[in-house]
Amino acid sequence: MMRQQIVAITGATSGIGAATARRFAAQGARLILIGRRQERLDALAAELGGSAHVVALDITDRAATLTAFASLPEACAAVSVLVNGAGLASGTNPVAKGDFSDWDRMIDTNINGLLNVTRAVLPGMIERERGHIINIGSVAGTYPSGGPIYGSSKAFVNFFSLNLRRELLGSKVRTTSIEPGRVDTEFTLVRLRGDEERAKALEADGPFLSADDVAQTIVMCSDLPEHVNVNRLEVMSVNQSTGPFSYVKM
Repeated sequence: MMRQQIVAITGATSGIGAATARRFAAQGARLILIGRRQERLDALAAELGGSAHVVALDITDRAATLTAFASLPEACAAVSVLVNGAGLASGTNPVAKGDFSDWDRMIDTNINGLLNVTRAVLPGMIERERGHIINIGSVAGTYPSGGPIYGSSKAFVNFFSLNLRRELLGSKVRTTSIEPGRVDTEFTLVRLRGDEERAKALEADGPFLSADDVAQTIVMCSDLPEHVNVNRLEVMSVNQSTGPFSYVKM
């Protein structure tokens, strides 16, 4: 039953994370909202009725992450669903002109942050023989799409999820990789460091998936019978597909 679920969501301050919190809250789950922006977490918790536990945290800080989860109140310590929603793209330079700080930011958040939170939560799930790790990957981790570092970080998420599923065989802990296409969130604006004009130009081909579309998919996977595991789920809007091979005359 969803009312018995304790759901921890990273990246809960916006986009898919916030939409997922709203979806789980509507079904009566107890929530742990995790993100870097305290004021947004507080606003979301208030919107959801004030019962969510808020954790202002930079998940790239391993020690702080482990401490935060070890210090959860008893009422929400037994996390049954973890949604690893925190992630970002930073910058648009090609690799030959890449900004190392952009690369570090993506790798630290999309890979190391996800690992930090998973490591903090997973032992308890195994001990309780119950739990579900839901990682937000991307179609950019499967199909090259012009963001090699971001896409490679999401390829890690996609493949890590499959490896984790194999490792957890027999533990009754489920693992799912949700791999969306383009989603109408702050993603492009963050990638372009707040350049609204460029972001609107890049998003002119929409409409894309909404954050709530992806959130609905996440909750659907979690709400299946406990013996059912969705390993990978790729989801796109109907006006998006994979592209053809490219050629140039040499």
